[in-house]
Amino acid sequence: MASSATLKATLRQNSGKGVARKLRATGQVPGVLYGHGETARPLAVNAHELGLLIASVNVENTLVRLDIEGEGLQDVLLRDVQMHPYKPEALHVDFFHVNARETLHVKIPVRLTGTPVGVHTDGGILDHVLYDLDVECLPGNIPDGVEIDVSNLGLGESVRVGDVPAVEGVRFLQDAELPIASVVASAAAESALDAEETPAEPEVLKARKGDED
Repeated sequence: MASSATLKATLRQNSGKGVARKLRATGQVPGVLYGHGETARPLAVNAHELGLLIASVNVENTLVRLDIEGEGLQDVLLRDVQMHPYKPEALHVDFFHVNARETLHVKIPVRLTGTPVGVHTDGGILDHVLYDLDVECLPGNIPDGVEIDVSNLGLGESVRVGDVPAVEGVRFLQDAELPIASVVASAAAESALDAEETPAEPEVLKARKGDED
């Protein structure tokens, strides 16, 4: 199951660009809480605490215990974090209120382990093409991610979504044939192979003058 974290928040009565600027000037980040057909409610969180949270968890699949002043803890997911274009700071954050009995659609990271035999012995390159998997599950079943051992992959072989071991309570949504990682030939290896497969040009002998007869 994915990790969880706690973040304090306060509800705010007003919204708009002017209010947002004032909040940021006091070290807070404006946000909104929505979900389950509820009316979206504006709130604010501490900018420093939010920054630490974003830096320490996978925002795509981490349940956050949002501690709203006067209301207590609520389980939420970070659905969107708007970042400053060139500063490492959040400008706005969206929280999705989750229901423990309601299925969620989230992304979980893919972690590859081991060195493929096709890289170690055949000079290939490991091409990691799919870094996240789309899954459907209840909030309490969200995995931290999936770990795939690629040690046995040979040159030209791939590991696909359908090869990922089943996780109880989790449904993988992408096509089972979609490749996650492949071992491909390096440019040097391809050049050497092409050279071996290209037939040698026949030698052209020029007749010396006087030998034509």
